[in-house]
Amino acid sequence: MARASIYLGLVHHPVINRQGERICSAITNLDIHDIARTCTTYGTKDFFVITPSQDQKTLAKRVIDHWLKGAGGQYNPDRKKAFEQIHLVDSIDDAIEAIGRPRRQLGVLATSARKMKGCISWERLEKMVYKPEFECILLLFGTASGLHEQCFEQCDGVVCPIYGPTSYNHLSVRAAVAIALDRILGIRRHENGYNTSSGL
Repeated sequence: MARASIYLGLVHHPVINRQGERICSAITNLDIHDIARTCTTYGTKDFFVITPSQDQKTLAKRVIDHWLKGAGGQYNPDRKKAFEQIHLVDSIDDAIEAIGRPRRQLGVLATSARKMKGCISWERLEKMVYKPEFECILLLFGTASGLHEQCFEQCDGVVCPIYGPTSYNHLSVRAAVAIALDRILGIRRHENGYNTSSGL
């Protein structure tokens, strides 16, 4: 079944802190490792780590090079494979440019833990992937306390929050990425020609 190509962006700037102020958050080693492995498992295309901070990119590149060029990749080839799709870019616009598709073919979608008017349901997003409205989708996830308003202005839509059976709604970005990719790319959607999942 043909589907849209999925790209993932982990945004460190511009994001907000708990007071709603615009900040640039720090890149964490754990996010890079776990999200890269999740992206590789679910067959996404490039994984963009988005920050204009040269200091942060230098630290991240040191980690990435350890797995791509250093002893890490020799010790754990599976981890090396996951790291091959990571790209460090300054901005969302740079990620869009790196994908290299005409903007009309690329859907840029934000995620948020806050429900916004007109948000895209997970069921609709799945249909957008498997009955493509766009040839490619760049799915953006915010760090810290979420994406800054400027990010939403660059997007074609915002996906509804991920809800569990409780009122608690504070997933780590690593967990949110894994749940999101499973909802739209999980193998159950290819079996028997219908969707056997629930909770969408």
